[in-house]
Amino acid sequence: MSDDYIRLVPTDPNWQPDPEAAAALVAYVASLFSGPGDAVDEVKQTFYDRVTLIDAGMYMERITCPRCAGVISMDWLGDLVRENGMGFDHLDVAVPCCGAVVGLNTLHYEEPIGFARFEVSALNATRAGYELDPNELARAADLLGHPVAQILAHY
Repeated sequence: MSDDYIRLVPTDPNWQPDPEAAAALVAYVASLFSGPGDAVDEVKQTFYDRVTLIDAGMYMERITCPRCAGVISMDWLGDLVRENGMGFDHLDVAVPCCGAVVGLNTLHYEEPIGFARFEVSALNATRAGYELDPNELARAADLLGHPVAQILAHY
């Protein structure tokens, strides 16, 4: 069986909300999937001690360099993740294509991913409009007190 996630993360990888704001965002996201015919298995918050890769699962297929536009192997990112255990003390790395030092969060990923110390995730959510729309993302940011990015993941 496969799982789909809608994951919301702050746009600043190091930023974390206070517990009340986090709880308000969880309640809001859950409410988005509570209409007739809508469903969600679980909506939860996760706080991380270190900046953590918030990946897109099977949607992660291609990475390119912001400096030279060279293609970067998914194996290279996988090796970095294995070395760091999904958590990173800093995001600056030398890319294999041109050797430039860039932030992992500035690489171009075919589908959005994130690096964060906090996320709210909705597991197997269903409704007519699956993704959160711009107004819903703006409301999520207001509740959290910080801009958010949406990451869709499939495992």
